[in-house]
Amino acid sequence: MAKLAVLAIGGNSIIPDKNRQTVEDQLEAIHQTVEHIVELIKDGLQVVITHGNGPQVGFILRRSEIAHESKELHPVPLKNCVADTQGALGYQIQESLGNALNRHGLDKSAVSLVTQVEVSQNDPSFKNPLKPIGSFLSEEKVRELAAQNPDWAFKNDSGRGWRRVVPSPAPTKIVQIKAIKSLVEKGFLVIAGGGGGIPAVLGDHGSLMGVDAVVDKDLTSSLMARDLKANFLVISTSVPGVYLNYGREGQELIRKMTADRAREYLIQGQFGKGSMEPKIKAAITFLEQGGDEVIITDPEHLRDACHHQAGTLIVP
Repeated sequence: MAKLAVLAIGGNSIIPDKNRQTVEDQLEAIHQTVEHIVELIKDGLQVVITHGNGPQVGFILRRSEIAHESKELHPVPLKNCVADTQGALGYQIQESLGNALNRHGLDKSAVSLVTQVEVSQNDPSFKNPLKPIGSFLSEEKVRELAAQNPDWAFKNDSGRGWRRVVPSPAPTKIVQIKAIKSLVEKGFLVIAGGGGGIPAVLGDHGSLMGVDAVVDKDLTSSLMARDLKANFLVISTSVPGVYLNYGREGQELIRKMTADRAREYLIQGQFGKGSMEPKIKAAITFLEQGGDEVIITDPEHLRDACHHQAGTLIVP
């Protein structure tokens, strides 16, 4: 059986920059990323694809706000926004990948799966939500929204304006993991866990209830890679690899490190909290639970990085 990789593609694989954010722009960016993924498949790698959805959730929330303010439509809950993005982005990736496979003469099929993830209702993030979502808001708008939604929380985002903040609980279980395993075993290229999955808590009698939160897609990708017993976890991001002193004097690309060394760098505060830190944490968790290796790079260097000729390699 071919070696299996869970490949997490970041937001830059879908929205390259702030000037290219339309649905057509997203599709073009996905086309480009998919071409790099097909090279891995041609090399004999079986892949399960996860993806980010941060900007797209923000777009849906803003459209919902505008429609609600005009008294035209009802507001859309955050959990439904995550589901919506899984469907829309899963469709675009599925279509792009299927077309690319056909062009390269590969007899394989891609399928996207709406995916829930279980989280603990006792996760501390529910009491202290910190994940910013949606548009920047004026203080006046914050007061208005807070009056309409007393359970919402807002924080000033680095002096740039106010934003709504939501819980970001850790994933504990991928609800559809059996379906994903079955599809992988049958040779399908699966797109799952989009946006970290739709978060849900376990209620009475084993029932699942969706909650308004967002789950880090890299942590979900790590959990999925462990459950699938994948050989590799590959994280595609906006930079060629992991750097020490990123953006500062003495910036240096790390070509290879162990999980222990990565943990030391975490303690030193080398990695940005909203950017590289969750990727490193996801990498360490996967390796601690039996994974062979983690690769972090940008889409352009995916194939070379998987051959250990580019990017950052993290090993047990």
